[in-house]
Amino acid sequence: MSAEEERIRGEKEEKEDVGEKWRRDPIDAIGWALFFIWAGLVLIADQLGYLVRFEGVEPWSIIIIGAGVIVLLQVLVRLVMPAYRKPVLGSIIFGFILLAVGLTEIMAFSWPVVGAFILIAVGVSIILGGLTRGRGP
Repeated sequence: MSAEEERIRGEKEEKEDVGEKWRRDPIDAIGWALFFIWAGLVLIADQLGYLVRFEGVEPWSIIIIGAGVIVLLQVLVRLVMPAYRKPVLGSIIFGFILLAVGLTEIMAFSWPVVGAFILIAVGVSIILGGLTRGRGP
């Protein structure tokens, strides 16, 4: 077998190992399940009239805020459990954006406030990245 064939075979085996690791990663599946459960509970509460007390609050705003919290909880789990660690910068930013968009609808935040949330998310993610750098999976 030539050196090129061995290199290609090694890369293919490495990719399969990485793919298998992420297939065994239940964090994303649990996050999606929690999102659907949360959305269903909010919509049921709305239909039963429990959200009427919060006049002007749309159920989708509450669902979006919950989605942001779920994404940030996934980040926390990934940072705490080395077996499930993978890059989280994008997830942190996405979680804070979801929170900001949901809060914009509920609390009438302006887009400059949403921008501030995004800057905070980037700063927090840089700090967390610096603290977790160098710790192996």
